[in-house]
Amino acid sequence: MSAEQRKKIIILMINMFIAIGSFGIIIPILPAYLASINQGGTAAGLMIAIFAGAQLIFSPIAGKWTDLYGRRKMIIYGLVGLTLSMFVFYAVNSIWLLYFSRVIGGIGAALLIPAIFAYVADITTFDQRAKGNSLVSAAMSLGIVIGPGIGGFLADFGLKFPFLISALVSLSAVVFSIFVLKESKSAQAAPAPESNDSMVRKIALSVKMPFFIPLIITLVMSFGLMAYESVIGLYLDNQFDSSPKDIAGMVTATGIVSVIVQLFVVDRLVRRFGEVNVLNIFISVAAIGFLLSLFASSYLTFFLISLIIFLSTSILRPVLNTLISKMAGNEQGFAMGMNNAYMSIGNVLGPTLAGLMYDIHITYPFMLGLFLLIITLLITMAWNKRSHHAKALS
Repeated sequence: MSAEQRKKIIILMINMFIAIGSFGIIIPILPAYLASINQGGTAAGLMIAIFAGAQLIFSPIAGKWTDLYGRRKMIIYGLVGLTLSMFVFYAVNSIWLLYFSRVIGGIGAALLIPAIFAYVADITTFDQRAKGNSLVSAAMSLGIVIGPGIGGFLADFGLKFPFLISALVSLSAVVFSIFVLKESKSAQAAPAPESNDSMVRKIALSVKMPFFIPLIITLVMSFGLMAYESVIGLYLDNQFDSSPKDIAGMVTATGIVSVIVQLFVVDRLVRRFGEVNVLNIFISVAAIGFLLSLFASSYLTFFLISLIIFLSTSILRPVLNTLISKMAGNEQGFAMGMNNAYMSIGNVLGPTLAGLMYDIHITYPFMLGLFLLIITLLITMAWNKRSHHAKALS
């Protein structure tokens, strides 16, 4: 990459890190805060589901706007939405207004994330795309790791103090982007009928797109990962009598592994094996991880298996982004918006079904994840074979 490309990627990484990290700040103190306003697990679950639901509904629209009005505007508007969400979260105690703040935050994330990955596509060549996406994904993973740690420290100054700091940090990203971020793509004239398509219509259109199978893989991966994450604390406590410190240590370690892999490994793997082969390999590795988790007999064993699963997903995420981007042509915003939408579907359904299945039997969420990954692997292999066959005939 040239010096100018690296500078732009760094700006995007800073934005992604601040956006994800600012939300991560509130995670450690959210249960205690909800308890302080007489709310419990249902409210905590709805916080995740409402955010993901708003992101799902708005992602296809946001992706189209990214193509129509430019990447820079959508990145800034997305950051504004996240900032406003955090200020509302700090200022109120009403659970309904807190839910409303999650709607605003979900819309902000829907605007921000597709625009950032579309921006990466604008400033990189095909050969550089995996590297650019993996760097931005690494910034996301780093925010997931560092945010909660900072939040736990800030909670010593007051239960709501982390919310204020989160809002101020997010506001700094808005100011930073206004003055530093330049547009990567000129706005286009909007075709009136298409711009008014509903979310359902856009998802229906995505079925006909060449990147539909990678979108399905994105949905299944986010479904499995969120299902896994949503019950992992309960599972560790039930099976191994793990402490909150043990659980926090696992989350931090898996996040660090994700950052290292995305910074130094993903690009090399893609260059050597290609995106589709990497997908096949690491969907298989993730499936093996889910299978082994059913037989883990100690916290340490489960810890190591979790590292394998999170390592796989940390490779799959940027590789999927890269593959979809390469297949999207001039519709980068739409493709990244649909990518975000399919990811959001998984983020909504994963925790919901995992919680229901966990109440039936604690291993059922892992068995469901294993089944879906096997189905996904078969679909990916068949798609790859069909693609090669089509190329041979053309």
